Amino acid sequence: MQELRQPEVLAEAAAGLSRQLLTLLEALGAQMKPHLPEVERRYEKRLKQKGYTAEQCTALTAIAAGTAAKRLASGDTLAVFLEEVQYRGRRLAKLRLTPALVVAALHEYDELFDESLRQRTDWQVPNLEWVRSQLHFLVVLTLNNAFYHVREAESRAFYELFRAEVEARSLSEMLPRFLEVLKEYTGAAEARLYLVGEEGDCELAASVPAEAAVGMRAGIGAGLKKPVSFYLKGEANRRAASLALEESWRERFGTCWSVPLQDGGRLRGVLQFAFPKPYHWLPREQDLLRAAAERCWLATDKVKLLEDLAARGEQVRRLAEHMVEVEEAERRRISRELHDEAGQSLLCIRLQLEMLEQDAAGGAAPPREKLAELREMTEHTILEIRRLIAALSPAILEQMGLAAAIRQLVGRFRRVHPAEVRIHLPRKLDLPKRVEIIVYRLVQEILNNIAKYSLATRVNLLVDSADGCLSIQVEDDGVGFDVDEAFSRGDCYGLSGLRERVALLGGKLAVHSLKKPGTEKQESEGPVGRRAVGTGPAGRRSAKAGKRQARETGQVGIDLHGTAIWVELPLERDGGAKRDAGTRDSGTVMTSERVPRAETHGRTRPAGRRRSGKN
Repeated sequence: MQELRQPEVLAEAAAGLSRQLLTLLEALGAQMKPHLPEVERRYEKRLKQKGYTAEQCTALTAIAAGTAAKRLASGDTLAVFLEEVQYRGRRLAKLRLTPALVVAALHEYDELFDESLRQRTDWQVPNLEWVRSQLHFLVVLTLNNAFYHVREAESRAFYELFRAEVEARSLSEMLPRFLEVLKEYTGAAEARLYLVGEEGDCELAASVPAEAAVGMRAGIGAGLKKPVSFYLKGEANRRAASLALEESWRERFGTCWSVPLQDGGRLRGVLQFAFPKPYHWLPREQDLLRAAAERCWLATDKVKLLEDLAARGEQVRRLAEHMVEVEEAERRRISRELHDEAGQSLLCIRLQLEMLEQDAAGGAAPPREKLAELREMTEHTILEIRRLIAALSPAILEQMGLAAAIRQLVGRFRRVHPAEVRIHLPRKLDLPKRVEIIVYRLVQEILNNIAKYSLATRVNLLVDSADGCLSIQVEDDGVGFDVDEAFSRGDCYGLSGLRERVALLGGKLAVHSLKKPGTEKQESEGPVGRRAVGTGPAGRRSAKAGKRQARETGQVGIDLHGTAIWVELPLERDGGAKRDAGTRDSGTVMTSERVPRAETHGRTRPAGRRRSGKN
């Protein structure tokens, strides 16, 4: 830590001694100077026997009465000696010694010094005791002042860290403030904070002074998983210097301190401080930096959660606004369709009935053709009304269950999209009504997106229940899209709707998508994944029936172009779906007029039986 000078305190302390005392101290130092090495040797031996470290012994010897007398006899002033006491006192505080232990150690020195003094001088004991008590008072006063400054600096550092955590609104605001506080505490010339990503990559998150570009990548070594202080200059320190993540430090500075940010034993980040000269840290400095690193990571994690919560809140707000718009649009659509289709048909029926009524009033029999036309118009109106009712609330779902409803969705999909669809369903899916409607809407939204955006020629749909979970896997060989970009866009309500429906049941959603070579960037509203996965050779599919081209096999969305969506939903034990291995379809149901090929053309296995990336 940087030196804290207190000239006013030292001057006042020095002024408390009379000229007579200074003269006695100088004379005492002159007489004892030849014998002080022996006293210091015996003193250090006694301290080590009591468990003091070498650094503690050196600092205690430097503030003893014999050292004061020796320095005064050599021409130093008392104020210079008390400055040394101030400096050594701060080191003793950082070496985890309490004031009581320091005073007890000084008494040990006084005993040895008195014994040697009586053997070799004719000093009067009252004069000796008076000199000792005055000097002891000044040393203790200066030590108390030094210990106070160390504790005050530590308290101020933690207070400023707490303020930064409470007042900051984002990571980009909080992390530089954290680093500035710790740089001021340590007295470092420069400081860096690196965060480790989920995949182990290390990225610069904050820099003080703010000269380095935040976001720069750096390789992190195994030696940084524990606190370490190392020198940067010299051939002997070349290996240790490689631990400095900022390469320019190895030439510009002498010492680097490194403190890890850990979470349950896992490395989450690194704090590093650079000093111009060789400067090894002391135990209490290391303790404070460890505690600060722990506080920094906890605060970072909390701010990330708050930012995610704020983002989700904003997304929920946008979804709510969109739902209102969708509801109004749906009302207008239903009104328009009722007016244009059912309304017009009913109007025609009424007119035909009026004409028949007039014919009947004249005694003429109604023509058979008019009656047939009237019946046909009535049937068309009934079908149109049923279509609207089914779109609002599918009756097949209530009457025949989820499997039949999904088959109906596939049939409708086939009428609007010329893709070959392969579906695999259990014969019976006994699910709670709440789960059935959500699964139905999920499949409906996915198929709608494929029909609108994918340009796919093949679609695989698998629904399965096992081990208390319901899994849905949909694959297509379409043009693909950028999952990260689609997820970050605020207007991809299809993606948000899928994620929200899955989250409603506490499930997991994963998406892999790989763009087809030669296609333009897709603004797809495909389901939201955590990230786009990899690049690789896309599979080639034949455009003509009956022909097969050689193509590379692999996973859709990873090795082959197209999109793979996997959903896993937990089912309650008492009311959820129960696995019935004996009631599965004996074969794959095809809803394409083309003859299905036996192989799956490099399609992936069911999502529940393979890795599917991050969920």
